[in-house]
Amino acid sequence: MNYFLTGGTGFIGRFLVEKLLARGGTIHVLVREQSQDKLQVLRERWGADESQVKAVIGDLTSPNLGIDAAVLESLKGDIDHFFHLAAVYDMGADEESQQIANIEGTRAAVQAAEAMGAKHFHHVSSIAAAGLFKGIFREDMFEEAEKLDHPYLRTKHESEKVVREECKVPFRVYRPGMVIGHSKTGEMDKVDGPYYFFKMIQKIRHALPQWVPTIGIEGGRLNIVPVDFVVDALDHIAHLEGEDGNCFHLVDSDPYKVGEILNIFSEAGHAPKMGMRIDSRMFGFIPPFIRQSLKNLPPVKRLTSAVLDDMGIPPSVMSFINYPTRFDARETERALKDSGIEVPRLPDYAPVIWDYWERNLDPDLFKDRTLKGTVEGRVCVVTGATSGIGLATAQKLADAGAILVIGARKLERLKEVAAELESRGASVHAYPCDFSDMEACDEFVKTVLDNHGHVDVLVNNAGRSIRRSLDLSFDRFHDFERTMQLNYFGSVRLIMGFAPKMLERRRGHVVNISSIGVLTNAPRFSAYVASKSALDAFSRCAAAEWSDRNVTFTTINMPLVKTPMIAPTKIYDSVPTLTPDEAAGMVADAIVYRPKRIATRLGIFAQVLHALAPKMGEIVMNTGYRMFPDSPAAAGSKSGEKPKVSTEQVAFAAIMRGIYW
Repeated sequence: MNYFLTGGTGFIGRFLVEKLLARGGTIHVLVREQSQDKLQVLRERWGADESQVKAVIGDLTSPNLGIDAAVLESLKGDIDHFFHLAAVYDMGADEESQQIANIEGTRAAVQAAEAMGAKHFHHVSSIAAAGLFKGIFREDMFEEAEKLDHPYLRTKHESEKVVREECKVPFRVYRPGMVIGHSKTGEMDKVDGPYYFFKMIQKIRHALPQWVPTIGIEGGRLNIVPVDFVVDALDHIAHLEGEDGNCFHLVDSDPYKVGEILNIFSEAGHAPKMGMRIDSRMFGFIPPFIRQSLKNLPPVKRLTSAVLDDMGIPPSVMSFINYPTRFDARETERALKDSGIEVPRLPDYAPVIWDYWERNLDPDLFKDRTLKGTVEGRVCVVTGATSGIGLATAQKLADAGAILVIGARKLERLKEVAAELESRGASVHAYPCDFSDMEACDEFVKTVLDNHGHVDVLVNNAGRSIRRSLDLSFDRFHDFERTMQLNYFGSVRLIMGFAPKMLERRRGHVVNISSIGVLTNAPRFSAYVASKSALDAFSRCAAAEWSDRNVTFTTINMPLVKTPMIAPTKIYDSVPTLTPDEAAGMVADAIVYRPKRIATRLGIFAQVLHALAPKMGEIVMNTGYRMFPDSPAAAGSKSGEKPKVSTEQVAFAAIMRGIYW
């Protein structure tokens, strides 16, 4: 048999060509002049040569598909099956491109099929042709479609109408559901349909342990089918006798609700599942004009836009969350009877769909998410850069090509670090500063701005930690003053100094090294945690003011890190800690991705526990407080003897990894 395909190099088309080649046919594929190389690559994939898969030069947007008259004449009477698959399958595409490709392209395909005297015309439409019909849409229904406001729905309906009213070649219409990747390999060529929610699932996975239940939506039923089912069914039905004039729904007869689909893919992606799903219909008692008024409020619109943009979800997709249409497929089931072709259940193949997306389609794979791509040639300031987290961060920024500004109290050590970083080929500018001295902070800011003009990234790392229980602090009010002076006032002074230029340039990012203790309410660290909490609160307020001016903040609730700051507490030598390099990796992630907060899952869980069950959280922390004593130094002893650590303490610290005790 001889076949002609539009869209033969597209996603569904390339799988269909493979099926048709297995039948021993000669296949003519419409390609644009500049796309012949793409077809040659596909020939190699199919194991076919130019005599089996022939290129026909043309264009979907031209009459008769832009095929040369002589070529059309040579094909006349020789095409048994004409498959029209080419179209815009994209909910986010603009209306004009959909109009041209879907409607005018179909009209051109019908003209070409008639001109070459094709025996059968197979139009691959979509369930979108039904619009947002409420209820069951049968295969023999067409005019009953309703709510075709969205251009994708409207153009798919109108293109099918072209076939029904204008095609003189015996035709068959196929309406696939939402086509996703191959059920065996996961192969897919773009992000569409349910894939739009994968980034959201991935972000939730990074934020919460898999066992933590979440709250989500229920939604309507989305009809999802894998591409191999669609192609197998299309190939089989196209070659049956006596089916001309019929329409076939290539759908799942038992589709899942949106909430079920999200849970299936959450499980496949090892993310938390929604333990509670809210059905939006429960808000149906609210008059539509009130719901619409609320949606149009500026804060609601901005919040919705920001969330959808962060997740990579086109706003138009949200209108399909409560999809109202069910599709009857009795004609398809009749045609496929005894063929062995059936829709696989989504839970059975969701893992390969997720795996293929994460390895090949995740939008982050196509962005320069390297530290070098983010900071090269940009001015980055790191305080407390001569040891611990600050030094490790400075090293990463130096290697990434940043214009690195480092500050610390001790001039000699600062010079040593600057020389070491310069030996790595970095552009380093070292300025001594005691960041607990407000006048010194002002001088530091002035020097940096005079020499560099602006700051792109500020890492507030310089800090002071004090581990001492309140029972030993009644006469040590200066502990609270000293931590607040450096950890809070010093950091705020730098932010307020660099912010005017950031706001003027509409570009700037502040990374504050906070503590997991802010989330866990760590005992013995009241002075330290209070100062970090103050900085966290300031940053949240500032971020709210500057959200629309592209000056952003990231708070890192850093777990316990093995740095000189914790060295006096000898018991920490026996508990799990991060290395400075691991901590610097968190800072690098903050600079690259600019999240609002970076914290360990245990830290986030502790914050949730304190919010939902504060007494329980208090008891857990009190247990740790009683289990780990004050250090001799905190108690006023000069003994340098390392305290003995019990098995119970080690086990408790391992379970509560990263929490300060």
